[in-house]
Amino acid sequence: MKNAKEMKEHKGMRPQDIVILLKIAIYQGRPWLMKDIAYDLYISASEVSESINRSMMAGFIASDKKRLMKQALLEFLQHGIKYVFPQRPGAVARGVATAYSATPLVEQLQSEEPIVWSYAEGNIRGQTIEPLYPSVPKACLKDPKLYEVLALVEALRIGRIREQILAIEELKKRI
Repeated sequence: MKNAKEMKEHKGMRPQDIVILLKIAIYQGRPWLMKDIAYDLYISASEVSESINRSMMAGFIASDKKRLMKQALLEFLQHGIKYVFPQRPGAVARGVATAYSATPLVEQLQSEEPIVWSYAEGNIRGQTIEPLYPSVPKACLKDPKLYEVLALVEALRIGRIREQILAIEELKKRI
């Protein structure tokens, strides 16, 4: 066990930590490597390593740094993400559909203006929100499962009660 001087001080979670935790969640208990997560998310390996350490300190990853604490993550997503990483729709731009404008919620809810992550290679115009990490739209376009869980998290961040209830129900099925 490392002593206090050898361990980095925990200064709170960062938005990319949630992205990394969700990537781990979609592995559904299968083994994963930090280098693969870094590659898939377009995040440096050192940042993934630091993120895993923060998540372990926060109780989202077990002390063996391999097991995701699913209940803790779901509890945080349901009750905390909208307060810790708030977001409000802004200007209209081209991007990738997200929140309740993307699968799986788009089939269940009607919205007047689509919600998007601004992204030049996106295929829809809508009100923009900032993703939890800049590479999220690119990573989501190559990983449909990641796309679904991150879109659901965005619905938790910006949605009204009905959208949040549907989003957490869908997340529970996927995590």
